[in-house]
Amino acid sequence: MDISPSMEERLRAALPDLTRAERQLATHVLQHFPVAALGSITALARAAEVSTPTVVRLVQKLGYKGYPDYQNALRGEVEAMLVSPIAKHDRWAGGVPDTHILNRFADAVLANLQSTLGQIDHAEFDAAAALLADRNRRVFAIGGRITHAMADYFVSLMKIVRPDVTLLSDMSNTWPPALLEMQKGDVLLVFDIRRYENSVLQLVELAVEQGAEVVLITDRWVSPAASHARHTFCCYIEVPSAWDSTVSILVLVETLLAAVQSLTWGETEGRMKRLEDLYARSRFFRRHR
Repeated sequence: MDISPSMEERLRAALPDLTRAERQLATHVLQHFPVAALGSITALARAAEVSTPTVVRLVQKLGYKGYPDYQNALRGEVEAMLVSPIAKHDRWAGGVPDTHILNRFADAVLANLQSTLGQIDHAEFDAAAALLADRNRRVFAIGGRITHAMADYFVSLMKIVRPDVTLLSDMSNTWPPALLEMQKGDVLLVFDIRRYENSVLQLVELAVEQGAEVVLITDRWVSPAASHARHTFCCYIEVPSAWDSTVSILVLVETLLAAVQSLTWGETEGRMKRLEDLYARSRFFRRHR
């Protein structure tokens, strides 16, 4: 298995030895990785508010001849990550430690969780939670083929926390009526991990045209929808399996739910009490004997 450091790891390791301008550039790239470095050198320099020679110096410090060489390596790394389940299984099956799958899988999941939480900006997290808690904004959620379950889970609990929360169907022919209801300032929570789905990107683009604010939960290789998102959270998802793990995504979702609940507790407490009364009156749950 290839254990050489990734582009992201190289950037983080280099931070202490960079000049102020180079650190500013590296921080910008890390915050928008890998999308920021896939465009032109002038676009990257402008976005990071540094000079193009600063970009050249940084990539050379990372061991590349120049920006084109860096971009080629980055594209190769991204392409290697956007692979089919069969290819992912083959990569994990070769050269793995001879230990039980329970241990290997758990180690990978815990590492994913630690890496995910370690790179989330607390101020950005709080800002996203405030958006989702704002009663003047309706909340919509959508996921992809696999992550739609995350969107469904989020909506099921968020409906208890606050009103005006809608799960968008994964059938694109139902989106135009939903988009018709979106107003400027409404929030669209989007889940999109590799292999990124064209339909999800299309919905995001249409929602932004309606004036919606997008909160994106994606993986560390970053969905193309990030270019339209107000807030983007990148989760580590790779495990020794043909499929990616959604554990770090689930933890992020549940933490967002807890944050919104805290912000809206004055209203949420009453909603939960009324809901429990309705459950009791309808005898929805089996009584303990």
